Amino acid sequence: MKNIETVDMQKMDVEEVDKLLVRRALEAREMAYVPYSNFAVGAALLTKDGKIYKGCNIENAAYTPTNCAERTAIFKAISEGDKKFAKIAVVGGPTSGIVKHTYPCAVCRQVMAEFCNPEKFEVIVAIDENDYRKHKFGEILPYLFGPADLDND
Repeated sequence: MKNIETVDMQKMDVEEVDKLLVRRALEAREMAYVPYSNFAVGAALLTKDGKIYKGCNIENAAYTPTNCAERTAIFKAISEGDKKFAKIAVVGGPTSGIVKHTYPCAVCRQVMAEFCNPEKFEVIVAIDENDYRKHKFGEILPYLFGPADLDND
């Protein structure tokens, strides 16, 4: 598994883990390919067993094939066999300006709804490791459509 960091969550307190995720999201942001919007986003996804998957937004001239940082991180994790997630940190902003609190788009929220428990999964939106907001996923997508909605039982 290339570039997948594992943290021992037993040896770190919650705040240390949150700050580490924000730092990793900032690192991922540096890899963003954003020649059209010039709005770079980075994400760091923490699995329940302590793996961190980083993702950045990747734009395309046709726009529709563009992929957001959050989905990049989630899809990387899923492609490696990880589907149990604890939290994600997201940072974003203009490439020539300041990072600002950037929330996941609706498509990313819908992907999260597929894999993340709305009462337990945490979304951290950050400027830096000292300035961040933390929400339960259900707070930012209160009326989600998820796998339970397709249960025909």
